[in-house]
Amino acid sequence: MGSSIALKGAFFVAACALASPSAQAVPLSDPLRFFEGRTESIGVMKLMMKRPFKVRSIGRGKIISDGSLLLIQQVHDDGQPMKERTWRIKQVGPGKYAGSMSEAIGPVRIEQVGDGYRFRFKIKGNLAVEQWLIPDADGNSGASKLTIRKYGVKVASSDATIRKLSR
Repeated sequence: MGSSIALKGAFFVAACALASPSAQAVPLSDPLRFFEGRTESIGVMKLMMKRPFKVRSIGRGKIISDGSLLLIQQVHDDGQPMKERTWRIKQVGPGKYAGSMSEAIGPVRIEQVGDGYRFRFKIKGNLAVEQWLIPDADGNSGASKLTIRKYGVKVASSDATIRKLSR
């Protein structure tokens, strides 16, 4: 089933995944800098009619000369070979960001909504991804809730934790 493989390979897409939201979530003063240095995300992916599996990524990010974020993640999904995912994201307005991700088809759009950040993009298999990143008050960790839909029907979801390992 090709779309199952596409889901497994493409779903833990968001620049990372964050885990249990803090009661004291706060927006970040410079969200792109959160991903500067090393980050780690750990979570569980649930695919429709499949067993849940662990997902983990290690990211290395840097702010490049034009002010945008270049983030390269090593993605380790249980039962799959390691792969690399690349993000390029820049601020395009107050609370708005846009860019690309190697598994996305078309642009990645990110907007700040309250204390969180909503990512939206499409991936192979006519799948629509929405990911919410909710930073914890410490500014060094947070929660991620990812939902993947096909024709409006939820086919996968993930809850994860992301934390900053270094600056």
